[in-house]
Amino acid sequence: MMKQIPDGYMKDRKGRLVPVTQVSAYDLEMDTFVRAQIIKAREINENLKAFKTKTFDECYAWLDLVAEKYQRTLGGQKGNITFSTFDGAEQIRISVQDSLTFGPELQIAKDIIDECLSEWAKGANENLQALITDAFEVDKEGQLNTARILSLRRIKINDPRWLQAMEAIADSLQVAVSKTYLNFREQADDGRMVHIPLDIAGV
Repeated sequence: MMKQIPDGYMKDRKGRLVPVTQVSAYDLEMDTFVRAQIIKAREINENLKAFKTKTFDECYAWLDLVAEKYQRTLGGQKGNITFSTFDGAEQIRISVQDSLTFGPELQIAKDIIDECLSEWAKGANENLQALITDAFEVDKEGQLNTARILSLRRIKINDPRWLQAMEAIADSLQVAVSKTYLNFREQADDGRMVHIPLDIAGV
């Protein structure tokens, strides 16, 4: 639990208690201003959460009505669905996006590919070697680039070991997490469907 700050004191950036009488008028005004804005931001955040939950619930209720019309019961993940106004000018879209990761089979694939590269080093195209090597490089967060690794499967090499490595890559693919997104779109003056941004960065 957070310790209560005694009356007449404020906590500074280092966690020290400072008498209010020793804080400048400027810092006091800045503190009051920021705290007031944060309170408003939290209120908007809570409103957005409530709006998101309510919209999902109502969209899924519509899906259940449609399923009932055809004597069906929907189960599992519900996504990649668009609800549209009669004129098509306004839409709500629920989309599901899978985040992919790799299992231990990827290390086997890399070992096989390294073995191939060591043999092909003299005759192989340098650009091809660089492409394959770069595919297994990690970013600043230590994460592998999924798209680069999957792009290796498009390279046609008639070597049984290469085909085995590509099979290992396919087997290593795992869905780490599925995220469901809610998007609102409307027709712009030029006829394009544009998103209605609800995140503060997009407003």
